[in-house]
Amino acid sequence: METVEELTRRNVERIQALEREEHGKATTADRVADAIANFVGSITFVWVTVLIIGGWVVGNVLVAPDDRIDSFPFPLLTLVLSIEAIFLSIFILMSQNRAARVSEKRSHLDLQLNLLSEQENTKMLLMLEDIAKAVGPRTPTDPEVQVLEQATQPEALSRQIDQATDEAKPGPGCPGRASS
Repeated sequence: METVEELTRRNVERIQALEREEHGKATTADRVADAIANFVGSITFVWVTVLIIGGWVVGNVLVAPDDRIDSFPFPLLTLVLSIEAIFLSIFILMSQNRAARVSEKRSHLDLQLNLLSEQENTKMLLMLEDIAKAVGPRTPTDPEVQVLEQATQPEALSRQIDQATDEAKPGPGCPGRASS
């Protein structure tokens, strides 16, 4: 007999295998973008940037005016940092887009598993009701069970969520809503 720990370990391994499979689908550009985004999001990048900019400023202030590469207000440094910001933004967006695709697939998988589970539970309720009818002369009627025996309709749930979201939005002139 399998223990809960063995069952959860097997489930974790299956999820890790799915994650590895998704990572394996990444293109070279995706991997480069992820690596750059990870480095840019680190304290090491902050310190490297501080040292480079500080060195540039100090180096251009301390040397003789005729030997300066970029005198105050450092237009060359500004240009280089602007170009760097453009490319870093592109790499970060590429990495975020890929992460969003993986997250979307994971959400879709969750939805499919949840729907399957709901269908299994509905079927079990119907089977239990049939068993109760076969075993005893009297079947208790629970209104909640009767409601739960009905198949869930994802489309109706989606409309309910949209309606609740629309109703929760503040009206014109209320805080949190931009006025037109």
